[in-house]
Amino acid sequence: MVLRREPTARQMRLGIELRRLREAAGLTAVDAAALLGTGRVQISHIESGLTGVSEQRLRRLASHYACTDEEFVDALVGMATDRTRGWWEEYRGLLPTPFLDLSELEHHARFQRHVAILYVPGLLQTEDYTRAVFSSRLPELTNEEVELRIQHRMTRQKINVPYEVVLHEAALRIRVSNRATSQAQLAHLLELSEANHITLRVIPFDVDDFAKASSTMTYVGGPLPKLDTVVRDAPHGSVFIDSEAQLNTYRRSFRRVVAASLEPEQSRKFIHKLTKEL
Repeated sequence: MVLRREPTARQMRLGIELRRLREAAGLTAVDAAALLGTGRVQISHIESGLTGVSEQRLRRLASHYACTDEEFVDALVGMATDRTRGWWEEYRGLLPTPFLDLSELEHHARFQRHVAILYVPGLLQTEDYTRAVFSSRLPELTNEEVELRIQHRMTRQKINVPYEVVLHEAALRIRVSNRATSQAQLAHLLELSEANHITLRVIPFDVDDFAKASSTMTYVGGPLPKLDTVVRDAPHGSVFIDSEAQLNTYRRSFRRVVAASLEPEQSRKFIHKLTKEL
């Protein structure tokens, strides 16, 4: 079987989950290979996402690993057998891989949660706001690169799963471009906040215990809680976090952030007031 040159984050996540099951069962890659009648290298390739695995083989492995969570195994089978060629593939070779991995993750999401401290989240940005963000990058992007990123981000915004966002007042006040762009962005947020699938909350500057709500994050719900993912920005791209211990930490963190924020209706009034101030 031809190895994948660049497995997607979703393909690597499947391999990671299979490795976790194997290790939890106390088995080696050699043990797993013997079950499938293959070599240890093949198991290594499966667990690193470099090659796929059939439904039959995946279920044999899960049974051998004594995994009795049928719903979880079914979810893994869904990941292994999905042949979706999403819209983001049009950008492969044109945009950095993390852009595509994030699009794929969002495509399969059951829900999304976002905490933003300094910038309005990409899924809620106007085109002018997005252009200002990408135009300010260092090293500078070419006009073509900026336009590709804008197109990609605007397409990402076509979501319909529950999306809960907590925005700090700083993100609402910082002018990434000029006054007109900021006012248009706030008006856009007010419009989006009326959508049934979007819940928007604001944390004002004068809130107490801000330290509990000072971490930017994107939380993406998988088919099951144990397949959720947290996305954090890093200097050279996004980092995907999926260990159960860390997921629990970010779940608690999000609850703290929500507790520190205004209710949705109060948040809309706050943004409306801020629009007039700007």
